Amino acid sequence: LGAIATRVQAGRLAGADAIGVAVGKVINKHKMAKHLDVAITDTSLSVTRRTEQITAEAALDGIYVIRTSLPTATLDAPGTVHAYKNLARVERDFRSMKADDLDLRPIHHYLTDRVRAHVLICMLACYLSWHLRAALAPLTYTDEHPPTRDNPAAPATRSASAQHKTSRHLDTDGEPLRSFRGLLEHLATLARNTITLGGTTFDKITTPTATQRRAFDLIGAPIPLSLK
Repeated sequence: LGAIATRVQAGRLAGADAIGVAVGKVINKHKMAKHLDVAITDTSLSVTRRTEQITAEAALDGIYVIRTSLPTATLDAPGTVHAYKNLARVERDFRSMKADDLDLRPIHHYLTDRVRAHVLICMLACYLSWHLRAALAPLTYTDEHPPTRDNPAAPATRSASAQHKTSRHLDTDGEPLRSFRGLLEHLATLARNTITLGGTTFDKITTPTATQRRAFDLIGAPIPLSLK
């Protein structure tokens, strides 16, 4: 704005409209209109800073406020911050549901009931994925026992056991750790083969790896001998 004021004083910029356009471009670019008092005439430009307001806002630079409608008895201040930080997990699940894993979109349905049914199935699948992530955590890099933070605003840290897993890249049985998606891809290699021998046809499951066996143990289900 100083350069514009110099042009006005030198007579190179005149007219309230022209001066206002020039000032508006600068103020809108830097989003500072709320901190300035601007007086414009055809031959003058006066800009005064709102010092008290600027000082008050500067004191809060880098600080944001989290507000909730819940009473303190239900959700206190640390709990509110913790709940806000957990939104990252919700966003991850929605991303997984919409694009990465469950393919909510595109929706090839047009009738209302079918669209709702499609979304419900995807949400149930997302809920199942949430349980699987927890149950299969010993086989992935997931922190099974994240440390409790006294200050919920402090950066999250991983537990000693999680750091140990990350450094070794092995689970407690000495088997390679995988990401959750990598583990699902490994489980997908467990297949059923239909074999015909001497006129007899039978099904046989491929020999499961140690990781595949443990995965089924963790979810409390036997490895299916057939897919019927």
